[in-house]
Amino acid sequence: MKLNVKFWLKISFLNLCIVALLGVIMRYKIGFEFPYLNQKNLQHAHSHFAFSGWISHTLMTLMVYYLQTKILDFNTLHYRKIILANLIFSFGMLFSFTIQGYGLVSILLSTFSIVFSYIFTYHFLKDLKRIDCNFIAINWFKAALFFNVISSFGTFYLAYMMASKNIVEAYYLSSVYYYLHFQYNGWFFFASMGLLFGYLNLKKSEHTFYNITYKLFAIACIPAYFLSTLWLDLPIWLYVLTALAAMLQVYAWFKFLFIVLKSRKNTFENYPMLFRNILMFIVFALSVKLLLQLGSTIPAISQLAFGFRPIVIAYLHLVFLAIISLFLIFYILSNHLIIMTKKIKIGVFLFSLGVVLNEGILAIQGIASFSYTVIPYVNEILFGVALLIFIGLGYTAVQSILKVKNNPPL
Repeated sequence: MKLNVKFWLKISFLNLCIVALLGVIMRYKIGFEFPYLNQKNLQHAHSHFAFSGWISHTLMTLMVYYLQTKILDFNTLHYRKIILANLIFSFGMLFSFTIQGYGLVSILLSTFSIVFSYIFTYHFLKDLKRIDCNFIAINWFKAALFFNVISSFGTFYLAYMMASKNIVEAYYLSSVYYYLHFQYNGWFFFASMGLLFGYLNLKKSEHTFYNITYKLFAIACIPAYFLSTLWLDLPIWLYVLTALAAMLQVYAWFKFLFIVLKSRKNTFENYPMLFRNILMFIVFALSVKLLLQLGSTIPAISQLAFGFRPIVIAYLHLVFLAIISLFLIFYILSNHLIIMTKKIKIGVFLFSLGVVLNEGILAIQGIASFSYTVIPYVNEILFGVALLIFIGLGYTAVQSILKVKNNPPL
């Protein structure tokens, strides 16, 4: 029995809408008076549900969809149970973190979520063996699952410090950045690249650099973690290794981009205008992200980046919203897993506009903070942008659930 991909992806859109709603509440608390709900607890609920309920849920669903398209006698029973369990734990974390923050229930639920991600990894790796190894997407998926597993080590150490109340700031921040790095730049990025390679049906035999791209990013991913810890005064050999990792990623990305745009030019030109614009923005955002990482190896820039909170928030949202989330929405709609109606098109446009505005305002706020310049009404403006993102996603989620009658995909 095949996985009902459309059903699970409709839940994905609802979950992303919930993530956006939490973002609206947090932005409101910053700009206006709202004494209810603890801001720190909301941040934990927001991040855990975004990672587990939106991105991990969607990636697992789409990765199983990829297997379905490649394996004829594919059994999805294990995956349906794992995806359902992940959703249950995700909603459990949403409520428990909101109510108690890092408490016993929250830690237990996040631990169960991690355990089931291990189970998903076991089954998925076993099924990947049944696919022709000439498909380069396989390697990206393997690396994604590996980085997802090792990212959990940071979570376990964080949970230990929270439970024991023995928090050392340097260890705490290092653990947070460890988890974030191997989620953002490991699990999220490599799984998305696997989906992209699968979507374009790219093979090792088609161009030698396709496999080299994977190898360079995989080699660079572990030392690239130290880009997040340059403030720790690393030994010179580790600093050099980190800088080389950033250079490798920039080289691999831009050369891959040149090759794939040249070989798939006709494919991209046939996309609807909205899809082309989304793709161009994703490419631009990822290029900026990799160049920013390379720039952060300059000590003066690194100190500025880590010294101002708006810069960190802008970077995290750049990856989460502008790259990963927009790519997943593009992938879902371009594969017609959710039919792209005119109303959904409006919702996606509003969301995309909100993402662009959010990144622009956060960037301006970050640059202004270098000279300790306060931008008037910036918190109120960011609240308005968060509301726009929520409205766009809410409209998209509602329209994705409604049945489409005789309306061809755009």
